Amino acid sequence: MAEPAAPLRMTAAEYLAWESEQDEKHEFHAGEVFAMAGGSPRHNFLSLRMGARLDAALHGRGCHVLSSDQRIAARRGERYVYADCVVACGAVRMEPGTSDVLASPCIIVEVISKRTELYDRGEKWASYQRLPSLTDYLLVAQRTVRVEHFQREAAGWRYSEHEKAGTVILANGVALEVDAIYDGAFELPSD
Repeated sequence: MAEPAAPLRMTAAEYLAWESEQDEKHEFHAGEVFAMAGGSPRHNFLSLRMGARLDAALHGRGCHVLSSDQRIAARRGERYVYADCVVACGAVRMEPGTSDVLASPCIIVEVISKRTELYDRGEKWASYQRLPSLTDYLLVAQRTVRVEHFQREAAGWRYSEHEKAGTVILANGVALEVDAIYDGAFELPSD
C-alpha cells in the first residue's frame, strides 16, 4: 500500500467525487485516502502482458479486460481499490450511483512489488475474497517466474503456484501459459 495522501480523510461519497477529478490514482479504506505509487518498467510490462493474454484467451466469451485505471468496489462504502488488471464477464455491474466503480470483477491480477506485496496478500486480498463475483485472483511475481493462483471453489479458495513451463487454468477453463506471460520481462528493470 502506498503512503497516505497528505492526511486526507473523507467519506466514501466525498472520495468518489474527489477521485474522479484527480490526475493520480488514490485508494480508499474506511475514510482514509492513499496515493498510488507508479510501477517499475517490469511491473508495467507484466500488468499489460496479463491483460493482453487474458483478452486473447477470453475473446468471444462475453468478458471485458480492464486496465489498472479501473476502480473496484472491494467493499461498498469502505474500500475502493485499483488492481493491475481486472476482468468482468457477463453483465458488467457498476456500484449503484456510479459509472466508474466496478462491482462485478471475476478475475483480478496484482503484480507483486516490494512495496505492495504485504498489502496485496493481506488487506486487499481479504477484501477481494468477499466479492461474490470473483472466481480467480492472480499474484504475478516480478523478481522470478511465478504466478500464484487463488481459485474459488464450493468449499473455499484453492491455492496453486505456477512456475516456468506451467499453465494457469482459470475457473472458466481458460489456460494461461506462464512462459508466455514472462517472455521479455527480465530485459526490463524491476523494483
